[in-house]
Amino acid sequence: MSERDQLSLSEALMSPAVGRNEALERLARDVKWYRFEKLLGRLKPEGAGRPPVDPLLMFKALLLQQWYHLSDAELEEALNDRMSFRRFLGLSLEDASPDHTTLCRFRNRLGEAGLAEKLFAEFERQLERHGLLLKRGTMIDATLVETPFRPGREDEADKGAAPPVDADAALTARQGRRGTHYGYKAHAGVDVETRLIRRLVLTPANINETMIADALVCGDERAVYADKAYAKKARRAWLRSLRIKDRIMHKSWGGGPSLRASQKRHNALIAPIRAQVEGVFATLKRWMGFDRVRYVGLAKNTAHLHLVGLAYNMMRGLKWPDDGRVTSCSSRRAKKNARRPSEADPSLPPATAATRKSIMTSN
Repeated sequence: MSERDQLSLSEALMSPAVGRNEALERLARDVKWYRFEKLLGRLKPEGAGRPPVDPLLMFKALLLQQWYHLSDAELEEALNDRMSFRRFLGLSLEDASPDHTTLCRFRNRLGEAGLAEKLFAEFERQLERHGLLLKRGTMIDATLVETPFRPGREDEADKGAAPPVDADAALTARQGRRGTHYGYKAHAGVDVETRLIRRLVLTPANINETMIADALVCGDERAVYADKAYAKKARRAWLRSLRIKDRIMHKSWGGGPSLRASQKRHNALIAPIRAQVEGVFATLKRWMGFDRVRYVGLAKNTAHLHLVGLAYNMMRGLKWPDDGRVTSCSSRRAKKNARRPSEADPSLPPATAATRKSIMTSN
């Protein structure tokens, strides 16, 4: 739906402060929505008898769903209740909003057409044009995501009350922890400076994260930061061939020699940088509801993960200045770092200062 040129009579009589939401208004103003509209134009129309819906309006509605952690039914109710939501979608007070079944069908069509990943990539290009991807490094990591569609217990099966089972999910056990986990594993590559998500992959939970690691490397970053689970000689050599700094933590192999002092210092300096990716996962899980998947099947949940990641990046982008410059944010980071011991701080041991300099400086 194109933006309306004039207000209706009922809206003209309302106070301008009614339904104001600064975050949504800035997103509506700053994001180049027409680029998404071009991608959404690839969707095939629904079958005969279905009322036509504006794909961009539906896409914006799905973003609202991620930001406010709403179910389809809750989203339908909110679209009928909240003025800020209707303004974001471009709906007047007289316009009908989509119902929950229409929203569900549209999301399924996005997944079937493989458009969720393309929409995610489009916003990354917009971030890059605004200079918000500094590309000084990529943090890679993975997190387990549960599914409510677990295999039913035998007593439930006997009663005929067993819930549906997600055949694409898998069972795994966390090393060093009690219990098992049934579901999926979300893999992410995150910009080290801005914490914007650049790559996302969803796999069954039993897939080892090191098998997906190379797909999380963008190729244009200066360094890759990861914990010791990603340590492989072949990967380190591959990163060197791409002229990307290897900032993967070292680990001692079973039966092999213990880590050298230099490798331990390397790990100590990499650990707090790499650990920042955990904050991204915490936001996706606690604030955006991706602590468990909502749907059955890898394809549907992959599409949902990219919608969640896209919504996260859009809100994360609001933390930057309106003019798109990153200098002010970099200066805040510099002020924060100024309170820490510097590389030249004489209180640091010489070896630690030298190692820190080799890790943090660019090629």
